[in-house]
Amino acid sequence: MSESPALTQFTRFSGCGAKLGPGVLEQALCGLEQPAYPELLADFSGSEDAGLYRLGPDLALVQTVDFFPPIVDDPRLFGRIAAANALSDLYAMGARPITALALVCHPLKQLGIGPLKAMLAGGLEALAEAGCALLGGHSIEDPEPKLGYAVTGLVDPARAWRNNTLRPSALLILTKPIGTGLVNMALRADCAPAEAQAAAERSMATLNRAAAEVLAGFPVMACTDVTGFGLAGHAAEMASGDQCGLRLRYRDLPLLPGVLDFAAQGLVPEGARRNRDGRLHCISNAGQVPALALDVLFDPQTSGGLLAALPAAVAPDALAALRAAGVDARIVGESGGPPGAVEILL
Repeated sequence: MSESPALTQFTRFSGCGAKLGPGVLEQALCGLEQPAYPELLADFSGSEDAGLYRLGPDLALVQTVDFFPPIVDDPRLFGRIAAANALSDLYAMGARPITALALVCHPLKQLGIGPLKAMLAGGLEALAEAGCALLGGHSIEDPEPKLGYAVTGLVDPARAWRNNTLRPSALLILTKPIGTGLVNMALRADCAPAEAQAAAERSMATLNRAAAEVLAGFPVMACTDVTGFGLAGHAAEMASGDQCGLRLRYRDLPLLPGVLDFAAQGLVPEGARRNRDGRLHCISNAGQVPALALDVLFDPQTSGGLLAALPAAVAPDALAALRAAGVDARIVGESGGPPGAVEILL
């Protein structure tokens, strides 16, 4: 039997870089309203990572869905990354995953059943690691392969993390390096070294479970995960509360190997440009930030890390605990400045 074609040959955009830009989503959702439900604590009207629905005084349901085209050619690895990415939104709200439904688009005639079985096996592996039961799902035949999961979790609503509850005197911790979109573009151009590919795949395949479990032992002010809108885009959501903005220290950002070289060569995903168009106005000093730095900051991430704000007094202890748990976390900024604004410190 001949070897199956590379998965990424079937798609123009890969991973979370295929998402619609934040500006387009805002236009699409503008004016949409639903009846008021007293149990509904978070829905599509905000920028939260998942919906939050109260089941009782100490229990809330957390639900979200995520799916995308292949970002790697290995079907099993693609399945694991897709599941890790979907679960990340639950971890970003401090929730415990319990169930998942698979969403499958597959070009059966071109790829056959083998790659699909491997994708689902990889996804099931990640779900099992999270203690999340796969209940079933839905599939359609489609010329572009896509895979993802609708995931459900549980959390005490009083302890759920939100992404726009930033307060003064906080430090920002990032739990994974950034640059997966740039690495993927370099791979497509056949100019990414094996070290960069391996580091990106390892990062994307890693669940945010360990990071979330460690952070649960600390007073997290606000939290989000860094995915398709890039670090700057998701930081802008965190800065959108009414208390203060934030500052990102560009020199302190953890980057995957080769990222700056790839950006300098112009190997920038289209998703980064969409992100920049939709959120550049949130960067208070955008005119002073080099174009290369903006390419890195708005690079769409797939299965990125958590960006968590903690009181400055406890953040160093949280950082030490994360590193002891094997999480390569860094302090990358702090709260401050006017609400809604992200300042880039070079």
